[in-house]
Amino acid sequence: MEQQSAIKLKSLSKTDYVAGMKCPGHLWMLYHNKEKIPAHSVGTLHRFDQGKLIGQLAKKLFPEGIDIPENKKNAEATKELLSQQKTLFEAGIPFENVYGRADILVPVGKNEWDIIEVKSSTKVKKEHYWDLSFQKYVYEKAGLKIRKCFLMLVNNEYVREGEIDIQKLLYQVDVTEEVEEELKEVPQKIEFLWNIIKTPVFPNTAEKNYCTLPKQCQVKEECWGFLPEHHVFHLYNGRKNRKLFDEGIHSLHDVPEGKLANDQQKIQLKGQVHVEKSRIKKFLETIEEPGCYLDFETCSLAVPQFDGTKSYQQIPFQFSLHVGKKHFEYLHDGKDDPRPGFLAALKEKLPSNGSVIVYFEGFEGTILKKLANDFPEYKEWIDSVLGRIIDLYKPFKEFWYYNPAQHGSASIKKVLPALVGKGYEGFAIKDGECASVAYLDMTFGKMDASAREKMRKDLLVYCKRDTEAMVWIVEKLIKIEQK
Repeated sequence: MEQQSAIKLKSLSKTDYVAGMKCPGHLWMLYHNKEKIPAHSVGTLHRFDQGKLIGQLAKKLFPEGIDIPENKKNAEATKELLSQQKTLFEAGIPFENVYGRADILVPVGKNEWDIIEVKSSTKVKKEHYWDLSFQKYVYEKAGLKIRKCFLMLVNNEYVREGEIDIQKLLYQVDVTEEVEEELKEVPQKIEFLWNIIKTPVFPNTAEKNYCTLPKQCQVKEECWGFLPEHHVFHLYNGRKNRKLFDEGIHSLHDVPEGKLANDQQKIQLKGQVHVEKSRIKKFLETIEEPGCYLDFETCSLAVPQFDGTKSYQQIPFQFSLHVGKKHFEYLHDGKDDPRPGFLAALKEKLPSNGSVIVYFEGFEGTILKKLANDFPEYKEWIDSVLGRIIDLYKPFKEFWYYNPAQHGSASIKKVLPALVGKGYEGFAIKDGECASVAYLDMTFGKMDASAREKMRKDLLVYCKRDTEAMVWIVEKLIKIEQK
């Protein structure tokens, strides 16, 4: 009882329920040691903001709806408003030790209601069933008769032309049948999660098979801190990593060779730098001078910002280009569509001959193909550029070069420090997700001129490092091959 009092037990909310279904350890930390939970990443906070925006737009589809404030009097206000048989937003209803609050509660006839949960995703996810089944359970236990359950999602096929058409941007999916199936297990899951919360010490969630992969964990240090530096979840393209872990195999050194799934994993198991000079040499011979090292930065939004674009479409706003000793860069300035300026600058600065070297062709290649489709006047030129692309990711993906410091990853963020000894330390912007959010904040956010100018400089420094990194990596590969 002393422990329960200390943690200030409250009603289990849908947020707690979904968090616990994803990671029981995370739920325990929310109640017992919240301050030790790592802060959300910039990208995660951005997704939260996008979700709130979609939620506000969804409310406009129900102009007669009543918005109930999310405060301590929410449940009391909900109880009074239910009798009016009007659409309610954020209707909070408690029952015993749980508390439901659906995004939209819609009256159907005199005695029934539909639940609509609004999500900023484009497709149904497993966690959405957890969300809705919990809401339905609480509402029905409290006496409401729920007819159907719906998800309101983002239609990523909708193309903006002029003002946003909310009816086309958002669409509903009837998931009543799936929710009813999930509902059967809700009481047991609630009991399980309460037992987790009431446990006086951190539950060994990873060992008890409550979690899936450490990289998805909100409280990685607590759940997975016992893993050795080179552990089985680092196995390259490993689909059976969890199975190995469940068999008691934690360290790469302990993995039997017969359990390995590909050649890359066999190389990893040796635990030393691996070099295949002949293959590296053949790869380097495919690069035609002048080598043009190119990197893009893009942003995406749940609500398309520009005409002719879709939800979550990757919009390029910046590039860095190294050609020999010269460096060129472009970062769009202004609230208009950055793509025309981006294309014009790229066509002007990119030489008409020589290999176009990128890191992970799937990204830059996809962006260029989409630009060719949206701006047909550039198609012939873009097609010529696509034919010149060399993917620097390939020798690392294939493990023609591998350093154990990469921990099974072929990403440039891991390869650069392992191969060259440099990274992104000290940078205000450290990855593409941060760059995307920084650009959106700089362009559409509220900040003064000095803050905007600093952010612009940070973006230029970050993107330049990506192409510098490719130059350094190729130089290092040349030295390795020539030894």
